[in-house]
Amino acid sequence: MSEETPNPTNVGGQAVIEGVMMRAPGSLSIVCRRRDGSLVLRERTVEAIQTGLWSLPLFRGAHTLVSSLRLGSQSLRWSAEIMEEDLLAEERAADGAKEPTSKPTAPKPTTLSTLALLVAGRADDEVPARVDGEGEKKGSSLFMLLPMVFAVGLFIALPQLAAEGVNAGLGLGLEVTSPGFQVVTGASKLLIVVSYLALIRLMPDVRRVFQYHGAEHKSISTYEAGKPLVVDEARPTSALHARCGTTFIIMVAFVSVVLFSAVGAFLPPLPGPRIAQSIGFFAMKLPLLPVVAGITYELQRFFARYCTTGPLRVLLWPGFVVQKITTAEPDDAQLEVALASLRSALVNAREKLPQGHPDRSFPTYGTLVDDPAYRAAT
Repeated sequence: MSEETPNPTNVGGQAVIEGVMMRAPGSLSIVCRRRDGSLVLRERTVEAIQTGLWSLPLFRGAHTLVSSLRLGSQSLRWSAEIMEEDLLAEERAADGAKEPTSKPTAPKPTTLSTLALLVAGRADDEVPARVDGEGEKKGSSLFMLLPMVFAVGLFIALPQLAAEGVNAGLGLGLEVTSPGFQVVTGASKLLIVVSYLALIRLMPDVRRVFQYHGAEHKSISTYEAGKPLVVDEARPTSALHARCGTTFIIMVAFVSVVLFSAVGAFLPPLPGPRIAQSIGFFAMKLPLLPVVAGITYELQRFFARYCTTGPLRVLLWPGFVVQKITTAEPDDAQLEVALASLRSALVNAREKLPQGHPDRSFPTYGTLVDDPAYRAAT
């Protein structure tokens, strides 16, 4: 395994229920706000996989997406368990005719909203990883599989079905493999994605997670700017970020139009009735999903590195517009959670470097991460 060094392009995270997961090279941290207002921290070791096939362009993108979804689903599941523990404690206190020790600070997550967050969320880091040590709990594979199946149905099958309806309703006469039909499918996908995100934002618990999403972005932007990781520095930064998973989803729609149009151009006319052609082309798309993910990953990586300033920034605007839905302005308490998670991940990443390594100093953080009181508190 090649050694990683923390830098602004391989640190990322994901909002969870009443918390934030952050990942730095070799470490993953989750900080959640409990119902009594206290913070709980979970730290895990992750090992980067940068050698062999998975280090090559396209392959690394598909692998990173699966890895991020796995780590994100585990983190979201753990945050939901923390919330459930607190709710059960409050119920036991109520059954015992005792008042809860504190006022609830967040709404109870529902099954639908949890599934929605898994589909909408993706870690923003660039490095595929695997978890060392603690294994996944029983059922966690199913917990990750369900949103993947749901996403395929919502973002692939439904847009193609909608395109069929537009094609038939307007009498366009487009072949299912034609570029025109792929454009209609892509437009339908964008409409469905944006509508879906706007709809789940109406859920109170999802909106709070979107606030933590904004806190995650602000924390990472503060880190990238080399400023101290404290609330006062993070508050004025933007809640939008070029490496956001929301931008990735939007870019997938554009990439899929180009790729599936190219594939369709080389295919002979599909046999059978229209419904058989539609189902057949849908089946052909499924094996190409890793290719779509790989191409989108490389494009987003390029845009995030070279298009954040100057006239090329216009290429990021579609993602930024939709991020206005999936992020919300966080309060200081939520920023505190995100910053605590990022500091923990960075401290652990630094400690994994050998003695004398220049990056052990992390000069951009000053003495913040070396504060004994901080280490004792976490």
